[in-house]
Amino acid sequence: MTARTGGEAIVDGLLAHNIDTVFGLPGAQIYGLFDAFHQAQLKVIGARHEQACGYMAYGYARASGKPGVFSVVPGPGVLNAGAAMLTAFGSNEPLLCLTGQVPTAFLGKGRGHLHEMPDQLATLRSFVNWADRIEHPGDAPTKVSRAFQEMMSGRRGPVALEMPWDVFTQRAEVAASTPFARLPSPQPDSDRIQAAAALICSSKNPMIFVGSGAFDAASEILELAELIDAPVVAFRSGRGIVSNAHELGLTMAAAYNLWPETDLIVGIGTRLELPAWRWPYRPEGQKSVRIDIDPVEMRRFAADVAVVADAQAGTRDLLAAVRKVGFTKSAGRRQAIRDASAKALHDIQSVQPQMAYLDILRAALPANAIVTDELSQVGFTSWYGFPIYEPRTFITSGYQGTLGSGFPTALGAKVAYPDRPVVAITGDGGFMFAVQELATAVQFKIGVVVLVFDNNAYGNVRRDQLQVFDGRVTAADLVNPDFVRLAESFGVGAARVTSPAAFKPALEKALADGGPYLIAIDVVRDSETSPWAFIHPAKP
Repeated sequence: MTARTGGEAIVDGLLAHNIDTVFGLPGAQIYGLFDAFHQAQLKVIGARHEQACGYMAYGYARASGKPGVFSVVPGPGVLNAGAAMLTAFGSNEPLLCLTGQVPTAFLGKGRGHLHEMPDQLATLRSFVNWADRIEHPGDAPTKVSRAFQEMMSGRRGPVALEMPWDVFTQRAEVAASTPFARLPSPQPDSDRIQAAAALICSSKNPMIFVGSGAFDAASEILELAELIDAPVVAFRSGRGIVSNAHELGLTMAAAYNLWPETDLIVGIGTRLELPAWRWPYRPEGQKSVRIDIDPVEMRRFAADVAVVADAQAGTRDLLAAVRKVGFTKSAGRRQAIRDASAKALHDIQSVQPQMAYLDILRAALPANAIVTDELSQVGFTSWYGFPIYEPRTFITSGYQGTLGSGFPTALGAKVAYPDRPVVAITGDGGFMFAVQELATAVQFKIGVVVLVFDNNAYGNVRRDQLQVFDGRVTAADLVNPDFVRLAESFGVGAARVTSPAAFKPALEKALADGGPYLIAIDVVRDSETSPWAFIHPAKP
């Protein structure tokens, strides 16, 4: 037992779990925690908005696979960061929010204390895996360890801990922090594995879909895919689990070309968003197999055979069972897959000028470079038009689709991997949600390259209004600053380009610069081809 403040006790718990970096924005209720960060010499990356704190922690977690930790004040701070926690919930990433509370004497009194929110824990629990309050410094070791256990066990996701204002500086005897073992994962049911293997071995043209729940099963998935000649497809989150450089690693545009003949889908660690509702039909008689650690998923998309298990363990057992039963490959299957990929590569070149920029970007980056998208015309196109070669190198906000998330997410990813190139694809509308974090990039020397595609509009909104609402455009047109001068005023290197030809040398200079760098890319309003034909394709 050692005399520790509440803030020090929390930090002891972070150190016991090998946390060395925290993203945060200090405020009155959490002064004691930030002082403990300082005393322990933790790296603290300060931001200019709480949402950026959350998204930097998310980018760090998504890129590294390790927990991302951030701290913001309660009430409005937590609500501002809520989008990032909601994104981590949807994307299955471990995120720890450390926040404050009103002083102990004011808990539950509704007296209007600074940043008071009615039942903050109830709000948090509606979109995180677990949330709790530390009411005494002596409770911190257990609660911090429980937070990491809940964050990293089963279907990973965000958690939150709050502590009253006065407890952060209250001193008491505190036990040493001891990490808890992860909660056991459900083991694959052998009968279901055998049934799944039988379905696979009776199919002729199977297709594997993967999501973020399958990162740890990448080698097993590739082995299974090669055994049964199955293309492996990811929508956003699972991209890179099987490289797009491998002939079985397909983008969704290529995979859809094979969809009419697909007689079995195998979903591993994914919601199956593409076949469930983005693709307009399922071939008659098609069967399905799912492996997912979350039993609730099996009710959301019922499969012919559902295996509740960790993706790696479930795929490993399935692979062994398929080998035992024996799979007969269809003649010409690999050639059909190659043809589907070639057709997609040709067809997506119609999406211009987005593909011209993405082709140049891909050619300039190494395989392990990290790219974040944003809700923009180029961001949407990158879902299928930008090849991904390694897991965790393409980071999106998933189904939350948060405007403004891409740039701070990229900052967090760069903190996790300072020696890798990190590029944020943004639009002018989304970038302005987080433009202030240029100051963060300069202050902490975070060398992200941010691409701002500037069409002076919320481009997708504007096109929808023009096409669906008889040309009535409302609040979709934008008046923007000079992004180059704006970046330079922050001390960020910057350039403006107006064509793909000019983009290539500007990108090369930005990547060589080493510091944060902004490229403003002027795009003529309404000139971009809609990317949606490959995301919501029409039935052939």
